Amino acid sequence: MRQRKQGIADGDANSSVSGADFMTAARQLAALQQTFLGEVTAFWMGLSAVAYFPSTTKLNDKRFTDDAWSEDPRFDLIRRTYLAYSTFLMDTVDRAPLDDRTKGQMRFAMRQYVDAMSPANFLATNPEALRLAMESGGRSLSEGMALFFQDLAKGRISNNDEGAFEVGKNVATTEGAVIYENELIQLIQYSPRTADVHARPLVIIPPCINKYYILDLQPENSFVGYAVEQGHTVFLVSWRNITNEQAHSTWDDYLSAGVMRAIDIALAVTGADKVNALGFCIGGTLLASALAIMKVGGRDPVASLTLLTTMLDFFDTGEIGLLLTDHTMVTRELTIGNGGIMQGSELAFVFSALRANDLIWPYVVNSYLKGKTPTAFDMLYWNADSTNLPGPMFCWYVRNTYLENNLRVAGKAVQCGVPVDLSLIDCPTYIYASREDHIVPWRTAYANTKLLSGDKTFVLGASGHIAGVVNPPAKKKRNYWTNEQPSEQPEQWFEQTQSVPGSWWTHWCDWLAQRGGPRVPARTTLGNDEYLSIEPAPGRYVKSNCEE
Repeated sequence: MRQRKQGIADGDANSSVSGADFMTAARQLAALQQTFLGEVTAFWMGLSAVAYFPSTTKLNDKRFTDDAWSEDPRFDLIRRTYLAYSTFLMDTVDRAPLDDRTKGQMRFAMRQYVDAMSPANFLATNPEALRLAMESGGRSLSEGMALFFQDLAKGRISNNDEGAFEVGKNVATTEGAVIYENELIQLIQYSPRTADVHARPLVIIPPCINKYYILDLQPENSFVGYAVEQGHTVFLVSWRNITNEQAHSTWDDYLSAGVMRAIDIALAVTGADKVNALGFCIGGTLLASALAIMKVGGRDPVASLTLLTTMLDFFDTGEIGLLLTDHTMVTRELTIGNGGIMQGSELAFVFSALRANDLIWPYVVNSYLKGKTPTAFDMLYWNADSTNLPGPMFCWYVRNTYLENNLRVAGKAVQCGVPVDLSLIDCPTYIYASREDHIVPWRTAYANTKLLSGDKTFVLGASGHIAGVVNPPAKKKRNYWTNEQPSEQPEQWFEQTQSVPGSWWTHWCDWLAQRGGPRVPARTTLGNDEYLSIEPAPGRYVKSNCEE
């Protein structure tokens, strides 16, 4: 009892704020207020007001690129006032005497408010929209209103010309066939493009939160197509867009009927001794868990493991982790934890909100204020093509990863009746992370090197969660960093890296080729006598729409 009382007392002490802390915070707030007032009044006094906002601000902020924001005194004042007040509000949160998690949650909420209140988002304070309305005789406003009502009917903001793409027609077009399906997956085998192939097939587990064709967009940026061209027999899981019939599916179902089933079928079809396996994002979390389970059962079917922007140790989950609390998850568990659907549209909105100034507000302005139809962009088309998840699976995943971080502790997360120990995975592992990833922070992905056994290769690519992964070599864009010497801390690893121009795909293919086994003649038919072709790729499951 004494120990519990002491713990409570310690907790109270840690959660309280002393009078000295409040005095410090008050002084900081007063200083911020003075700075804000100085920035606002500087315009009228003819001063440069460069403390926060130098003259290059309009070049760095996409919202204020129009010349009127700096050349017209009226809009220049509006811009400066907004930026000064925005900085004041964000600094107020940063200097509040709060714990890091609470401060992070407040910072996210404040940023949403600040972004929403930008003068660029309103007709009366957007000089470009006003000018366009006058030049077009109001046509831009009427067209914008029509776009608004179209989006209102869809229940979301359009950020792409959705009529420009069609799954199976100009995205997800790599030739292949569905050779197996169950309630949760279709398994696609792709047609070879080389006379001979590596004996060991490549099994790809994409994220189930989104549709698989982010890895098979148009032919020029298809990761699947590139792997096939390098002589790999590729099998890929196409996760089902969940309906009420699958609403009771669990995390264990995704492992057994999804990941492990796909590996078994790839082995049966090819006759290989082992497969090379690749998991992307949550697909990597599922894949690593499945391999650890199979190890306990005495099976070792994988020659190599590739993890793309994957978290196994959820010690730092970025802003997404701040939005997930025990209270909100208890509510989810009570409502959908025993059967129900986590709507894909809700997940899509959360991911967009993380980058509202890139994925929400520019499309509000361009569509509704300027009457411009969004342009065609395959990645944004995929981003809007959201998928549902079964409630039990979603709740287990969030509880055991983001909230309790159980996967990193050997034996703590019981999956398929097995206490999972990720250190049992001892095959060569290629771990890729993106430096600007806001969903899987690269330092969190680096922690995978400590959880897994065996030889590990860590590669850091430029850009973010999606654009960093989808970077075909032919475009000669971006760069990546490598360092063959492991380090205890990610910063130490990065200090000794070598920057390589271009795509990490070539580096990965060289690594994978060493583990692909001997070259054998490519198979002329897909599947085998047991697993016959059901329908051409991309299959039915990927075409199912949440809005249907």
